[in-house]
Amino acid sequence: MGFYPKVRREERFERGKSYVFVSNHTSMTDIMLMLYVTKNPFVFVGKMELAKIPLFGFFYKRTCILVNRNSPKSRKEVFEQAQHKLNQGLGVCIFPEGGVPDDSQDLLLDTFKDGAFRLAIEHHIAIAPMTFHDNQKRFSYRFTSLKAGPGRMRVKVHKTIPTGILEMDDRRMLREQTRNIILKELQKPTV
Repeated sequence: MGFYPKVRREERFERGKSYVFVSNHTSMTDIMLMLYVTKNPFVFVGKMELAKIPLFGFFYKRTCILVNRNSPKSRKEVFEQAQHKLNQGLGVCIFPEGGVPDDSQDLLLDTFKDGAFRLAIEHHIAIAPMTFHDNQKRFSYRFTSLKAGPGRMRVKVHKTIPTGILEMDDRRMLREQTRNIILKELQKPTV
């Protein structure tokens, strides 16, 4: 598709170790870029609606933990399935914004939901934050950008955030710490 990733790392992921991978979410290319950057085995938590896309949906529902964001029961089941995957030694990728912000909004980073941070604390697994800089302008999720096209896709892999000593009451602090790391990176001038 003419995209070329440029990855800057503050830390390398340990082979065979589980992480909860999180990043900002603005494009369908976020999924492919996460797979490119992360060599540790993991599963995505993704919205159920995408399983309806022909062909893509066939593979998507077999490789992801699906969530109906409007159903509290579904969200609870996702948490249980993710716990099972973590117990198997896999990592989990959750885009904590809970969806893709509308392209028409001038929103740099939406608020984060608690799910990724609850999982990380409960299983004492580090949060692995990443910032994806260019995905929205390369391949907009809603296909509304006329400026989309080939080019560089910058990724910043931040230092992992350990959760070993955290309690469940610390999840909001962890959520905001992670969001601030990603937001600060997004606010840097383009180089």
